[in-house]
Amino acid sequence: MRYEDEIKGKGKQIKGAAKAKLGKLAGDSDLQSRGELERTEGKLQETVGKARRKVGEAVEDAGRKIAS
Repeated sequence: MRYEDEIKGKGKQIKGAAKAKLGKLAGDSDLQSRGELERTEGKLQETVGKARRKVGEAVEDAGRKIAS
């Protein structure tokens, strides 16, 4: 699936943000830290997914130009 990493990354960001917020409200600094880490991991995963997709699209475009 072309957008798999982007979608999973966005999901991690949402989950992480919820954990961080819950940790802050509950005064649980460990939960807050884990949430912030998960959110950062999600951002990284989404960014990597976008880069992979764009490289793939560029290769496909180059292949079409060569074939025509």
